Amino acid sequence: MTFRFRQRLMLLVAALGLVAGLTLWGMQQSWLRIAQLEHRLTSRRLESFRLADDFQGRLNRLNNSMLRFAARREPKVWSDFEQASARLDRWIDEFDTRLNKDSNLSSDAERQLFQQLNDAFNEYMQAAREVHTNQHPAVVSVEAFNQLDDFERQAQRLLDFGAQLSNAHRAAEEIFLQEANGSLGLLRMFMMAGVILMVALVAALGVVIYRDEIAPLRTKLVLSEALLERQEKLATLGTLAAGIAHEIRNPLTSIKARLYTLAKHIKGNQAGIIDASMISGEIVRLERIVQEVLQFARPSDPALSPVRADLPLLEVRDLMSASLEKSGVQIIVEPGPALLLSMDHGLTKQVLINLVRNATEAIVGEGTVTLRVRQGQAALRGHPEPVPVGILEVEDTGTGIPPDVEKRLFDPFFTTKESGTGLGLSIAARIIEKQGGALQYQTHVGRGTTFGIVLPKVEPAPPEPALSATPSATASTDSTASRTPA
Repeated sequence: MTFRFRQRLMLLVAALGLVAGLTLWGMQQSWLRIAQLEHRLTSRRLESFRLADDFQGRLNRLNNSMLRFAARREPKVWSDFEQASARLDRWIDEFDTRLNKDSNLSSDAERQLFQQLNDAFNEYMQAAREVHTNQHPAVVSVEAFNQLDDFERQAQRLLDFGAQLSNAHRAAEEIFLQEANGSLGLLRMFMMAGVILMVALVAALGVVIYRDEIAPLRTKLVLSEALLERQEKLATLGTLAAGIAHEIRNPLTSIKARLYTLAKHIKGNQAGIIDASMISGEIVRLERIVQEVLQFARPSDPALSPVRADLPLLEVRDLMSASLEKSGVQIIVEPGPALLLSMDHGLTKQVLINLVRNATEAIVGEGTVTLRVRQGQAALRGHPEPVPVGILEVEDTGTGIPPDVEKRLFDPFFTTKESGTGLGLSIAARIIEKQGGALQYQTHVGRGTTFGIVLPKVEPAPPEPALSATPSATASTDSTASRTPA
C-alpha cells in the first residue's frame, strides 16, 4: 500500500466520519425541534384551539339567561346568570396573562385578545347589573327591552372578540403546522443529504481502492501471466533451438573441413574457386546464425558493476562513426547527467551496437543517430515500486516501425530483413532483462524510433577520508630513504 493511497484512504475515511457526524447532528437538531413541537402539541394546547368556540357558547348561554331575566324578572334566573357569568369570568382570567403567567396561549395575538376580552367582559357585566337594577315589571313591551340596548352592545362586542379569537386560533394553528412541516422537511433533508453523501463517498472510496490497488494488481497479474507465458515459450524455443544448433554445427564443421581439402585440389580452376568461395561464405553465415541461436537459447550471465552511463555510448560512437559516415549517417552523443548504472559493460555495449545498426538500416539516405543518457523513475522486475533509473537512448530519424511489425517486434525469428535471423532484438531484450533492466521503445511512422535501455541507478560511494601521516611513520620513511643506495 503506497503512501499516496494511504493518504487518500485516510482523507476519504475522515470525510465519511465528518459526513456521518454532520448527519447525526442534523438529525439530533431535527429531533429536538420535533420534541419541542410534541411538547407544544399537548391536550391543553389542543384545547386552546377550541377556546373561541367555548367562549362563544358560554356567552350565548349568558345572553339567553339575560333575555329571560329581562322578560320575567325572576330572581332565580338572575342567580343562574350570576353563577354562569362568574364561571366565565374565572375562565377568562385563567387565559389572561396579566393574571396568569402560565397561560397556554401560543401567540401574542391570542394573549392580547384575551386581555381585551377580559376588559370587555367587565363592561358586559356592568351593563348586565344596570339591567338588573332597573325595577320594571315583567311585562313584554318595547320599554322593557330598551334597557337591554347597552347590554346587547357589550354582548355583540364580546362576540366580535370571540370571532377575532377564532381567527387568532386559526393563525396559530397554521403557524404550528408550518413549524411542524418545516421540522419534518429539515429532518428529511438531512437524512437524504447524509445518505447521498455517504453513498457518494463510499463510491469514491471504492473507485480509489479499485484504481490504486485492484487495477494495478490486475494489470500486474496480466503482465505477469503474459511474461510467464512468454518465458515458457522462450524456454521451450530455446531448448529446441539449442538442440537444432548443436545438430547443425557438427555437419557444418565437417563441410568446412571438406571444403578446405577440396580447395587444395581445384587450384587453377577458376570456376571451382568461385564456387568454393561462395560455399565458404554461406558456411560462415550459417555459423553466425548458429551462434546467435545458441546465444538466444543460453545467454551468458552478466557480470554487473557500477559503470559510468555515458561510457558505452562514447565507445560505440568512436567504434561506428567512421563506417556510418560512409552511408551518410551521422552519430552523435548528447551531453547528459553524470550517472552510475549497474550493468555488464561488454553485454550492454553489444546491445547498443545492435540498436545502432538497426537505427542505421531504418534511415533512408542521410540521417542522424543520437545517443543520450537521461534519468527517471521506473518499476523494474523485482521492484514493485518505481526506483531511480538511468536510460541509454538510441534515437534515429528513420521511417519508424509500422503497426503490423510493431506487434511482433520482439518475437524470435521474426524479421523484415532478407538476411536477418529475427533474433537481434530478442537477444538484446534478454540481455538487458538478465541485468535487471528493461528494453523499451517509442516509434512514430515517418519520424523515427527511440529505443531505451533502462538500468538501475547506482549511488556513488562517498569518498574515503585521507589518512594523515603520523610522526613515527614519517620518521621511519625518512630513515628508510636515507638507507636507500644512491
